[in-house]
Amino acid sequence: MASPYHLIERTSTLPVSAEEAFAWHERPGAFERLVPPWERVEVLERTGGIRDGARTVVRVRAGPVSLRWVAQHREYVPGRRFVDEQVEGPFSHWSHQHLFEPLGPSASRYTDRIEFAPPFGTLGTAAGMWLARPRTERMVAYRHSILRDDLAAHARFRAQSPMHIAVTGAGGLLGSALLPFLATGGHRVTPVTRGSRPPDAIRWDPASGAIDVSAFEGLDAVVHLAGENVGLRWSEARKRRIRDSRIGGTRLLAETLAGLERRPRVLVSASAIGVYGDRGDEVLGEDATPAGPPSDFFVELGREWEAATEPARAAGIRVVILRFGIVLTPAGGALGRMLLPFRLGVGGPLGSGTQWVSWISVDDAIGVVHHALLNDGLSGAVNAVAPEPVTGRTFAATLGRVLRRPALIPAPAPALKLLFGEMADTALLGSQRVSASRLLASGYSFRHPRLETALRHVLGR
Repeated sequence: MASPYHLIERTSTLPVSAEEAFAWHERPGAFERLVPPWERVEVLERTGGIRDGARTVVRVRAGPVSLRWVAQHREYVPGRRFVDEQVEGPFSHWSHQHLFEPLGPSASRYTDRIEFAPPFGTLGTAAGMWLARPRTERMVAYRHSILRDDLAAHARFRAQSPMHIAVTGAGGLLGSALLPFLATGGHRVTPVTRGSRPPDAIRWDPASGAIDVSAFEGLDAVVHLAGENVGLRWSEARKRRIRDSRIGGTRLLAETLAGLERRPRVLVSASAIGVYGDRGDEVLGEDATPAGPPSDFFVELGREWEAATEPARAAGIRVVILRFGIVLTPAGGALGRMLLPFRLGVGGPLGSGTQWVSWISVDDAIGVVHHALLNDGLSGAVNAVAPEPVTGRTFAATLGRVLRRPALIPAPAPALKLLFGEMADTALLGSQRVSASRLLASGYSFRHPRLETALRHVLGR
Protein backbone atom coordinates (compact mmCIF):
# COMPACT_ATOMS: atom_id res chain seq x y z
CA MET A 1 0.00 0.00 0.00
CA ALA A 2 1.38 3.43 -0.94
CA SER A 3 2.39 5.71 1.93
CA PRO A 4 0.02 8.64 2.55
CA TYR A 5 3.05 10.79 3.38
CA HIS A 6 5.37 12.86 1.23
CA LEU A 7 9.06 12.21 1.88
CA ILE A 8 11.79 14.79 1.24
CA GLU A 9 15.39 13.84 1.91
CA ARG A 10 18.64 15.70 1.32
CA THR A 11 22.21 14.81 2.34
CA SER A 12 25.34 16.99 2.39
CA THR A 13 28.94 16.47 3.36
CA LEU A 14 30.04 19.01 5.96
CA PRO A 15 33.60 20.29 6.59
CA VAL A 16 33.49 19.57 10.36
CA SER A 17 32.98 16.58 12.64
CA ALA A 18 29.51 15.24 13.38
CA GLU A 19 29.85 16.50 16.96
CA GLU A 20 30.69 20.02 15.81
CA ALA A 21 27.81 20.09 13.31
CA PHE A 22 25.45 18.86 16.03
CA ALA A 23 26.74 21.49 18.48
CA TRP A 24 26.00 24.20 15.90
CA HIS A 25 22.32 23.16 15.98
CA GLU A 26 22.22 23.37 19.78
CA ARG A 27 23.43 26.98 19.96
CA PRO A 28 21.16 30.04 20.13
CA GLY A 29 20.23 31.34 16.69
CA ALA A 30 20.35 28.03 14.80
CA PHE A 31 16.64 28.11 13.99
CA GLU A 32 16.77 31.75 12.86
CA ARG A 33 19.85 31.10 10.75
CA LEU A 34 18.12 28.29 8.88
CA VAL A 35 14.89 30.16 8.09
CA PRO A 36 15.05 31.29 4.43
CA PRO A 37 14.89 35.07 3.99
CA TRP A 38 11.87 34.77 1.69
CA GLU A 39 9.82 33.15 4.48
CA ARG A 40 8.05 35.29 7.09
CA VAL A 41 8.54 33.41 10.33
CA GLU A 42 8.47 34.84 13.86
CA VAL A 43 9.55 32.88 16.94
CA LEU A 44 6.93 33.30 19.67
CA GLU A 45 8.25 30.90 22.29
CA ARG A 46 11.16 28.52 22.75
CA THR A 47 12.00 26.14 25.61
CA GLY A 48 14.69 23.50 26.05
CA GLY A 49 16.73 23.78 22.86
CA ILE A 50 16.53 20.56 20.83
CA ARG A 51 16.45 18.02 23.66
CA ASP A 52 13.52 15.66 24.21
CA GLY A 53 10.38 17.55 25.16
CA ALA A 54 11.65 20.96 24.04
CA ARG A 55 9.11 23.09 22.17
CA THR A 56 9.34 25.83 19.58
CA VAL A 57 6.31 27.99 18.76
CA VAL A 58 6.39 30.15 15.64
CA ARG A 59 4.04 32.29 13.59
CA VAL A 60 4.24 31.67 9.84
CA ARG A 61 2.80 34.26 7.46
CA ALA A 62 1.87 33.45 3.87
CA GLY A 63 0.37 36.55 2.27
CA PRO A 64 -2.55 37.69 4.43
CA VAL A 65 -2.73 34.32 6.23
CA SER A 66 -1.00 33.85 9.60
CA LEU A 67 -0.54 30.34 11.05
CA ARG A 68 0.67 29.17 14.46
CA TRP A 69 3.06 26.22 14.35
CA VAL A 70 4.17 24.27 17.44
CA ALA A 71 7.00 21.74 17.11
CA GLN A 72 8.17 19.37 19.85
CA HIS A 73 11.56 17.65 19.90
CA ARG A 74 12.25 13.97 20.54
CA GLU A 75 14.77 11.16 19.85
CA TYR A 76 17.68 13.32 21.01
CA VAL A 77 20.99 11.46 20.66
CA PRO A 78 23.98 13.79 21.24
CA GLY A 79 26.15 14.15 18.16
CA ARG A 80 23.94 11.88 16.07
CA ARG A 81 20.27 12.82 15.74
CA PHE A 82 17.22 14.73 16.87
CA VAL A 83 13.65 14.97 15.59
CA ASP A 84 11.13 17.79 15.62
CA GLU A 85 7.48 16.91 15.14
CA GLN A 86 4.50 19.18 14.58
CA VAL A 87 2.01 19.00 17.44
CA GLU A 88 -0.02 21.97 16.23
CA GLY A 89 -0.01 23.57 12.80
CA PRO A 90 -1.08 23.49 9.17
CA PHE A 91 -0.16 19.88 8.32
CA SER A 92 -2.01 16.74 9.31
CA HIS A 93 1.44 15.19 9.87
CA TRP A 94 4.99 16.62 9.93
CA SER A 95 8.12 14.89 11.22
CA HIS A 96 11.62 16.22 10.57
CA GLN A 97 14.64 14.03 11.32
CA HIS A 98 18.14 15.53 11.55
CA LEU A 99 20.82 12.84 11.16
CA PHE A 100 24.60 13.24 11.66
CA GLU A 101 27.10 10.61 10.51
CA PRO A 102 30.85 10.83 11.27
CA LEU A 103 33.24 10.69 8.32
CA GLY A 104 36.39 11.45 10.29
CA PRO A 105 37.75 14.15 12.62
CA SER A 106 36.98 16.98 10.19
CA ALA A 107 34.10 15.75 8.07
CA SER A 108 30.57 14.44 8.51
CA ARG A 109 27.45 13.61 6.58
CA TYR A 110 24.24 15.44 7.45
CA THR A 111 20.77 14.35 6.33
CA ASP A 112 17.42 16.11 6.54
CA ARG A 113 14.50 13.68 6.27
CA ILE A 114 11.06 15.27 6.29
CA GLU A 115 7.86 13.25 6.23
CA PHE A 116 4.64 15.22 5.90
CA ALA A 117 0.99 15.00 4.94
CA PRO A 118 -1.05 18.11 4.04
CA PRO A 119 -4.55 18.55 5.48
CA PHE A 120 -7.84 17.87 3.68
CA GLY A 121 -7.33 14.30 2.48
CA THR A 122 -7.10 13.71 -1.28
CA LEU A 123 -7.41 17.40 -2.08
CA GLY A 124 -4.63 18.16 0.39
CA THR A 125 -2.41 15.47 -1.13
CA ALA A 126 -2.72 17.10 -4.54
CA ALA A 127 -2.01 20.53 -3.02
CA GLY A 128 0.99 19.05 -1.23
CA MET A 129 2.43 17.79 -4.48
CA TRP A 130 2.05 21.13 -6.27
CA LEU A 131 2.54 23.64 -3.44
CA ALA A 132 3.93 22.31 -0.15
CA ARG A 133 6.49 19.93 -1.61
CA PRO A 134 8.31 22.46 -3.88
CA ARG A 135 8.29 25.05 -1.10
CA THR A 136 9.75 22.55 1.38
CA GLU A 137 12.38 21.40 -1.11
CA ARG A 138 13.49 25.01 -1.63
CA MET A 139 13.71 25.46 2.14
CA VAL A 140 15.78 22.30 2.64
CA ALA A 141 18.19 23.21 -0.18
CA TYR A 142 18.69 26.64 1.40
CA ARG A 143 19.30 25.12 4.85
CA HIS A 144 22.01 22.83 3.53
CA SER A 145 23.77 25.68 1.73
CA ILE A 146 23.70 27.88 4.83
CA LEU A 147 24.82 25.11 7.19
CA ARG A 148 27.72 24.01 4.98
CA ASP A 149 28.98 27.54 4.32
CA ASP A 150 28.53 28.80 7.90
CA LEU A 151 30.44 25.84 9.32
CA ALA A 152 33.23 26.38 6.80
CA ALA A 153 33.42 30.09 7.67
CA HIS A 154 33.72 29.39 11.40
CA ALA A 155 36.19 26.55 10.82
CA ARG A 156 38.61 28.97 9.14
CA PHE A 157 39.05 30.72 12.50
CA ARG A 158 38.89 27.59 14.67
CA ALA A 159 42.23 28.37 16.32
CA GLN A 160 40.90 31.64 17.77
CA SER A 161 38.93 31.81 21.00
CA PRO A 162 35.24 32.73 20.92
CA MET A 163 34.61 36.45 21.43
CA HIS A 164 32.13 38.54 23.38
CA ILE A 165 30.73 40.92 20.75
CA ALA A 166 28.29 43.81 21.16
CA VAL A 167 26.21 44.78 18.13
CA THR A 168 24.31 48.02 17.54
CA GLY A 169 21.49 47.89 15.00
CA ALA A 170 20.90 44.28 16.00
CA GLY A 171 17.27 44.36 14.87
CA GLY A 172 18.01 45.83 11.45
CA LEU A 173 18.30 44.14 8.08
CA LEU A 174 21.96 43.17 8.52
CA GLY A 175 22.03 42.89 12.31
CA SER A 176 19.16 40.40 12.45
CA ALA A 177 21.16 38.07 10.17
CA LEU A 178 24.51 38.71 11.86
CA LEU A 179 23.48 37.86 15.43
CA PRO A 180 22.42 34.24 14.79
CA PHE A 181 25.45 33.70 12.54
CA LEU A 182 27.85 34.79 15.29
CA ALA A 183 25.97 32.94 18.05
CA THR A 184 25.94 29.62 16.18
CA GLY A 185 29.69 30.04 15.70
CA GLY A 186 30.12 29.92 19.48
CA HIS A 187 30.49 33.66 20.12
CA ARG A 188 28.65 35.48 22.89
CA VAL A 189 26.61 38.26 21.29
CA THR A 190 25.03 41.17 23.17
CA PRO A 191 22.72 43.60 21.34
CA VAL A 192 22.99 47.33 22.00
CA THR A 193 19.47 48.75 21.96
CA ARG A 194 17.31 51.71 22.94
CA GLY A 195 14.47 49.47 24.15
CA SER A 196 13.98 47.20 27.13
CA ARG A 197 14.36 43.91 25.23
CA PRO A 198 16.10 41.57 25.31
CA PRO A 199 16.83 41.77 29.04
CA ASP A 200 20.59 41.21 28.62
CA ALA A 201 21.00 44.03 26.06
CA ILE A 202 23.26 47.04 26.58
CA ARG A 203 21.22 50.24 26.76
CA TRP A 204 21.93 53.39 24.77
CA ASP A 205 20.07 56.32 23.27
CA PRO A 206 22.22 58.16 20.72
CA ALA A 207 19.67 60.97 20.35
CA SER A 208 20.08 61.99 24.00
CA GLY A 209 23.70 60.90 24.37
CA ALA A 210 22.81 58.27 27.00
CA ILE A 211 24.91 55.10 27.04
CA ASP A 212 25.66 52.39 29.63
CA VAL A 213 29.44 52.88 29.66
CA SER A 214 30.23 50.15 32.19
CA ALA A 215 28.50 47.49 30.07
CA PHE A 216 31.16 47.92 27.37
CA GLU A 217 34.04 47.19 29.75
CA GLY A 218 35.85 43.97 28.89
CA LEU A 219 34.14 43.29 25.55
CA ASP A 220 36.31 41.71 22.85
CA ALA A 221 34.67 43.50 19.92
CA VAL A 222 31.91 45.91 18.88
CA VAL A 223 30.01 45.92 15.58
CA HIS A 224 28.26 49.20 14.81
CA LEU A 225 25.39 48.94 12.32
CA ALA A 226 22.81 51.33 13.78
CA GLY A 227 21.45 54.30 11.86
CA GLU A 228 18.32 55.90 10.43
CA ASN A 229 17.00 54.34 7.22
CA VAL A 230 18.36 56.17 4.15
CA GLY A 231 16.07 54.37 1.68
CA LEU A 232 13.15 56.81 1.97
CA ARG A 233 12.54 60.25 0.46
CA TRP A 234 14.86 62.76 2.09
CA SER A 235 13.04 65.65 3.69
CA GLU A 236 15.19 68.13 5.60
CA ALA A 237 13.93 66.62 8.85
CA ARG A 238 14.83 63.10 7.70
CA LYS A 239 18.29 64.23 6.59
CA ARG A 240 18.87 65.65 10.07
CA ARG A 241 17.81 62.35 11.64
CA ILE A 242 20.09 60.42 9.29
CA ARG A 243 23.05 62.64 10.12
CA ASP A 244 22.39 62.65 13.85
CA SER A 245 21.91 58.88 14.07
CA ARG A 246 24.89 57.90 11.95
CA ILE A 247 27.44 60.59 12.78
CA GLY A 248 26.33 61.37 16.33
CA GLY A 249 25.74 57.72 17.21
CA THR A 250 29.13 56.67 15.84
CA ARG A 251 30.96 59.45 17.67
CA LEU A 252 29.19 58.61 20.95
CA LEU A 253 30.16 54.96 20.61
CA ALA A 254 33.78 55.66 19.56
CA GLU A 255 34.34 58.11 22.41
CA THR A 256 32.81 55.68 24.91
CA LEU A 257 35.07 52.84 23.77
CA ALA A 258 38.13 55.10 23.81
CA GLY A 259 37.48 56.04 27.45
CA LEU A 260 37.22 52.48 28.78
CA GLU A 261 39.82 50.87 31.04
CA ARG A 262 39.41 47.52 29.26
CA ARG A 263 38.81 48.44 25.64
CA PRO A 264 37.64 46.04 22.91
CA ARG A 265 40.29 44.86 20.48
CA VAL A 266 38.28 45.85 17.40
CA LEU A 267 35.45 48.11 16.27
CA VAL A 268 33.78 47.18 12.98
CA SER A 269 31.72 50.15 11.82
CA ALA A 270 29.36 50.30 8.84
CA SER A 271 29.64 52.88 6.09
CA ALA A 272 28.42 52.89 2.49
CA ILE A 273 29.82 53.19 -1.02
CA GLY A 274 27.80 56.40 -1.39
CA VAL A 275 30.87 58.09 0.09
CA TYR A 276 32.48 57.92 -3.38
CA GLY A 277 29.74 59.94 -5.10
CA ASP A 278 28.51 59.45 -8.67
CA ARG A 279 31.66 58.31 -10.54
CA GLY A 280 30.46 56.88 -13.86
CA ASP A 281 32.70 54.05 -15.15
CA GLU A 282 35.66 54.75 -12.83
CA VAL A 283 36.83 51.68 -10.85
CA LEU A 284 36.82 52.67 -7.18
CA GLY A 285 39.24 51.19 -4.67
CA GLU A 286 39.45 52.26 -1.04
CA ASP A 287 42.06 54.87 -1.92
CA ALA A 288 39.71 56.66 -4.34
CA THR A 289 39.21 60.17 -3.00
CA PRO A 290 35.54 60.79 -2.25
CA ALA A 291 34.27 63.29 -4.79
CA GLY A 292 31.07 65.16 -5.34
CA PRO A 293 29.59 68.63 -5.21
CA PRO A 294 29.28 70.26 -1.78
CA SER A 295 25.54 69.63 -1.97
CA ASP A 296 25.96 65.84 -2.33
CA PHE A 297 24.38 64.69 0.92
CA PHE A 298 25.59 61.07 0.71
CA VAL A 299 29.24 62.04 0.11
CA GLU A 300 29.34 64.46 3.02
CA LEU A 301 27.47 62.03 5.25
CA GLY A 302 29.95 59.27 4.46
CA ARG A 303 32.99 61.44 5.15
CA GLU A 304 31.74 62.60 8.54
CA TRP A 305 30.29 59.19 9.44
CA GLU A 306 33.66 57.49 8.92
CA ALA A 307 35.59 60.31 10.62
CA ALA A 308 33.44 59.84 13.74
CA THR A 309 35.27 56.55 14.46
CA GLU A 310 38.58 58.42 14.98
CA PRO A 311 38.47 58.52 18.83
CA ALA A 312 38.46 54.71 18.91
CA ARG A 313 41.38 54.44 16.46
CA ALA A 314 43.37 57.06 18.34
CA ALA A 315 42.88 55.04 21.56
CA GLY A 316 44.56 52.02 19.97
CA ILE A 317 41.45 50.07 18.99
CA ARG A 318 41.66 48.38 15.59
CA VAL A 319 38.93 50.04 13.51
CA VAL A 320 37.53 48.51 10.31
CA ILE A 321 35.13 50.67 8.28
CA LEU A 322 33.03 48.53 5.94
CA ARG A 323 31.71 50.44 2.92
CA PHE A 324 28.68 48.34 2.01
CA GLY A 325 27.16 48.15 -1.43
CA ILE A 326 23.52 47.15 -1.95
CA VAL A 327 22.86 44.22 0.41
CA LEU A 328 20.74 41.63 -1.40
CA THR A 329 17.98 40.00 0.64
CA PRO A 330 14.25 39.66 0.00
CA ALA A 331 13.67 40.49 3.67
CA GLY A 332 13.97 44.20 2.89
CA GLY A 333 16.21 46.88 1.44
CA ALA A 334 16.52 47.56 -2.27
CA LEU A 335 15.84 44.00 -3.42
CA GLY A 336 12.82 43.67 -1.14
CA ARG A 337 11.27 46.76 -2.74
CA MET A 338 12.01 45.52 -6.28
CA LEU A 339 10.35 42.13 -5.95
CA LEU A 340 6.68 43.08 -6.28
CA PRO A 341 6.95 44.99 -9.59
CA PHE A 342 9.24 42.35 -11.04
CA ARG A 343 6.91 39.53 -10.00
CA LEU A 344 4.04 41.43 -11.61
CA GLY A 345 6.04 41.62 -14.84
CA VAL A 346 6.48 45.40 -14.78
CA GLY A 347 10.08 45.56 -13.53
CA GLY A 348 13.04 47.01 -15.36
CA PRO A 349 16.17 49.13 -14.97
CA LEU A 350 16.20 52.42 -13.08
CA GLY A 351 16.74 55.37 -15.38
CA SER A 352 19.04 54.63 -18.33
CA GLY A 353 20.35 51.44 -16.74
CA THR A 354 23.93 52.38 -17.65
CA GLN A 355 24.92 53.23 -14.07
CA TRP A 356 27.06 50.71 -12.18
CA VAL A 357 25.51 48.79 -9.29
CA SER A 358 27.86 47.40 -6.62
CA TRP A 359 26.13 44.76 -4.53
CA ILE A 360 26.77 42.00 -1.99
CA SER A 361 24.61 39.07 -0.84
CA VAL A 362 23.39 39.25 2.75
CA ASP A 363 25.39 36.13 3.65
CA ASP A 364 28.58 37.63 2.27
CA ALA A 365 27.78 40.89 4.09
CA ILE A 366 27.73 39.10 7.45
CA GLY A 367 30.69 36.99 6.31
CA VAL A 368 32.70 40.18 5.71
CA VAL A 369 31.82 41.47 9.20
CA HIS A 370 32.97 38.13 10.67
CA HIS A 371 36.17 38.29 8.59
CA ALA A 372 36.87 41.84 9.79
CA LEU A 373 36.31 40.88 13.43
CA LEU A 374 38.76 37.98 13.38
CA ASN A 375 41.38 39.11 10.85
CA ASP A 376 43.85 41.09 12.94
CA GLY A 377 45.67 42.40 9.86
CA LEU A 378 42.65 44.28 8.53
CA SER A 379 41.97 47.91 9.43
CA GLY A 380 40.77 51.13 7.87
CA ALA A 381 38.27 51.38 5.02
CA VAL A 382 37.28 48.16 3.23
CA ASN A 383 34.82 47.92 0.34
CA ALA A 384 32.15 45.36 1.28
CA VAL A 385 31.00 44.52 -2.25
CA ALA A 386 31.02 41.45 -4.47
CA PRO A 387 33.87 41.27 -7.01
CA GLU A 388 31.58 41.64 -10.04
CA PRO A 389 29.58 44.91 -10.15
CA VAL A 390 27.00 45.13 -12.93
CA THR A 391 25.12 47.84 -14.77
CA GLY A 392 21.56 48.63 -13.77
CA ARG A 393 20.35 47.11 -17.02
CA THR A 394 22.21 43.85 -16.33
CA PHE A 395 20.91 43.79 -12.75
CA ALA A 396 17.31 44.10 -13.94
CA ALA A 397 17.74 41.48 -16.66
CA THR A 398 19.33 39.03 -14.21
CA LEU A 399 16.60 39.50 -11.61
CA GLY A 400 13.95 39.03 -14.31
CA ARG A 401 15.62 35.82 -15.47
CA VAL A 402 15.81 34.42 -11.94
CA LEU A 403 12.13 35.23 -11.33
CA ARG A 404 11.15 34.11 -14.85
CA ARG A 405 9.57 37.47 -15.56
CA PRO A 406 10.20 40.14 -18.20
CA ALA A 407 12.39 43.06 -17.15
CA LEU A 408 11.73 45.48 -19.98
CA ILE A 409 9.91 48.42 -18.41
CA PRO A 410 12.39 51.06 -17.19
CA ALA A 411 11.61 53.48 -14.40
CA PRO A 412 12.30 56.88 -16.02
CA ALA A 413 14.73 59.13 -14.18
CA PRO A 414 12.27 62.10 -14.07
CA ALA A 415 9.63 59.92 -12.44
CA LEU A 416 12.13 58.63 -9.86
CA LYS A 417 13.20 62.19 -9.07
CA LEU A 418 9.57 63.23 -8.68
CA LEU A 419 8.90 60.33 -6.29
CA PHE A 420 12.13 60.32 -4.29
CA GLY A 421 13.58 63.80 -4.77
CA GLU A 422 17.28 64.25 -4.00
CA MET A 423 17.60 60.62 -2.89
CA ALA A 424 16.92 59.43 -6.47
CA ASP A 425 19.98 61.19 -7.90
CA THR A 426 22.30 59.89 -5.21
CA ALA A 427 21.05 56.45 -4.21
CA LEU A 428 19.09 55.22 -7.25
CA LEU A 429 20.68 56.77 -10.34
CA GLY A 430 24.27 57.35 -9.16
CA SER A 431 27.02 55.10 -10.52
CA GLN A 432 29.62 53.41 -8.29
CA ARG A 433 31.82 50.73 -9.84
CA VAL A 434 33.46 49.57 -6.64
CA SER A 435 36.39 47.15 -6.38
CA ALA A 436 36.58 44.27 -3.88
CA SER A 437 40.34 43.81 -4.43
CA ARG A 438 41.38 44.70 -0.87
CA LEU A 439 38.87 42.31 0.64
CA LEU A 440 40.04 39.51 -1.68
CA ALA A 441 43.70 40.25 -0.92
CA SER A 442 42.96 39.93 2.81
CA GLY A 443 41.87 36.32 2.24
CA TYR A 444 38.08 36.63 2.17
CA SER A 445 36.40 33.93 0.05
CA PHE A 446 33.03 34.97 -1.37
CA ARG A 447 30.08 32.60 -1.14
CA HIS A 448 28.31 34.38 -3.99
CA PRO A 449 30.74 36.25 -6.25
CA ARG A 450 28.29 36.41 -9.15
CA LEU A 451 24.93 38.19 -9.21
CA GLU A 452 22.81 35.37 -10.60
CA THR A 453 24.01 32.79 -8.06
CA ALA A 454 23.48 35.33 -5.26
CA LEU A 455 19.90 36.06 -6.34
CA ARG A 456 19.09 32.39 -6.80
CA HIS A 457 20.34 31.69 -3.28
CA VAL A 458 18.50 34.47 -1.44
CA LEU A 459 15.29 33.91 -3.46
CA GLY A 460 15.39 30.10 -3.34
CA ARG A 461 15.39 29.84 -7.13
